[in-house]
Amino acid sequence: MRVSVPAAAAAVVLAFAAVPLVGSPALAADVFVEANPDTVRAGDDVALRASCDDNLKPATVTSSPLGSLTVSPRYGFLTTTKRVPATTKPGDYPVNLRCEGGETAKSTLHVVAKVEPVRGPATGGGGTAPGASASLLIGGGAATLGAGLVLAVVSMRRRRI
Repeated sequence: MRVSVPAAAAAVVLAFAAVPLVGSPALAADVFVEANPDTVRAGDDVALRASCDDNLKPATVTSSPLGSLTVSPRYGFLTTTKRVPATTKPGDYPVNLRCEGGETAKSTLHVVAKVEPVRGPATGGGGTAPGASASLLIGGGAATLGAGLVLAVVSMRRRRI
C-alpha cells in the first residue's frame, strides 16, 4: 500500500491537533501533599510540603501522629516541620491536605520503631579499644617517642669532624 506525502502530512497534523483535546495531566498534580522523609523513626522530625491552587494561602494538614497542622507559603510551596512523637507506634499513617478552596490530597507517612544500637559495629580487631592491651599500646608509644627524642638530641650535639 502506497501512502502519498500530503496524506501522511495531514495525518500528522490531525494527530497533533487532537492532543490538546485529551485531558491535561498537569492539572491533577497542582494539589498534593508529601512528607520528607516519608519513612521516619518515632521521635524524629518530618517536613511536610504541599501545594494548593496558587500556594498563597495557608492550608491544613491532618495526620493521626502529627495532629492538625497549618502549612504556610514558603519558597513557592506550603511547608511546615513537625516532630513525630516518640510514643507513636510503627505503622502507616494517612496524611490529608485540605486547601482553603476545598481541594484535597492524600499521602502516607510510614513510622518505624526507633532502635538504638547497644554496641558499635564489628569493624576490626579492637586494638585501640580500652582494655588489657590499651595500657601496653600507650606505654609502647610513649617509649618510642622518648627514644626518638633522645636520639635527636644526641645527634644534634655530636661534633662533626
